[in-house]
Amino acid sequence: MRAIHQLVAGYTHGDAISNEAVVMRSIFRSWGFASEIFSETRRILPELRNDAKDVAECRETCKPDDIALLHLSVGSDVNDAFAQLPCRKAILYHNITPAEYFTGIQEQTARGLSRGREQAQRLAKSAQVVMADSGFNASELKEWGYPEGSVLPLVLDLQRLRKHANRYTKDKYNDGLVNIIFVGRCAPNKKIEDCLSAFYYFQKYVERNSRFIHVGSFAGTEQYHALLLTQQRELQLNNVDLVGTMRQDELNAAYKASSVFLCMSEHEGFCIPLIEAMVHDVPILAYAAAAVPETLDGAGVLVREKRYDLIAEMMGRLVRDQALRNAVIQGQRDRLARYEQRDLAGELRRHLGPLL
Repeated sequence: MRAIHQLVAGYTHGDAISNEAVVMRSIFRSWGFASEIFSETRRILPELRNDAKDVAECRETCKPDDIALLHLSVGSDVNDAFAQLPCRKAILYHNITPAEYFTGIQEQTARGLSRGREQAQRLAKSAQVVMADSGFNASELKEWGYPEGSVLPLVLDLQRLRKHANRYTKDKYNDGLVNIIFVGRCAPNKKIEDCLSAFYYFQKYVERNSRFIHVGSFAGTEQYHALLLTQQRELQLNNVDLVGTMRQDELNAAYKASSVFLCMSEHEGFCIPLIEAMVHDVPILAYAAAAVPETLDGAGVLVREKRYDLIAEMMGRLVRDQALRNAVIQGQRDRLARYEQRDLAGELRRHLGPLL
């Protein structure tokens, strides 16, 4: 039996690429292929080590007629292992954040990102099929000398977002405060400090009874997390909840209890939480940078300047102006429908056609 195997830099719960790899594995198996996920054992969450294999096994497993698909997203030994595999190859590029966002804040992460970009450029001639999950990412690959790549939006399981919402979390946040939420890893490129600056104006001048919620892991970015806590104290912000990671049912509840999704990120290769906010009918207010406008595809409200006072006023309108709120939500529903109507499994098969 021929195989389509996937290589990922890490394998864990709640990670977008890990989630996509699981969905793709099911798709590949439904096509009649053997399919496994490979990563470095030390990068596989201990409780998931029965669900993924060490990348060292991949070279022995892959035969010349098999296909290896690399999810390229960060500097990793997996990228070097992929280049040495004796089989047909495909790359799906998820973007590698420029190192300068982490320089002076998290030097180890900055070095890993620099390494990733160097590896990505070396891999330009290594794969017969090249894909990216946004046009923004595809254009970056082209600058590095890759052949013209196909755009394949992230293959997501949105049903998990529509499942049970944790009752305790829902009750906690449905306490009469207006909740402004951002979801995404606690990382400098996400510009969570800009969310706090906008929230300062919102809480001081627009809606005193308000709360800012950030959901996202700060493992490995503890210094940046500490800077955010310092900013919160200096601005004397009340009701700021930097909660770290949440289980899916808790995250679903946090979305349902929120009035606005605020995204000030300056570098996104796709930004899955924008789609998640659409699923939960949370109006989106986002800074128009990198792939964010492409992912929104005409939905939400985009700002092109970080005028925190004006952003705060717009948040207030999205909370209080029911006609505007309804129009934004409808636009998001239309965009979500366009996404869900795409046959992404069929598109994936077409893109991999030269290897199949």
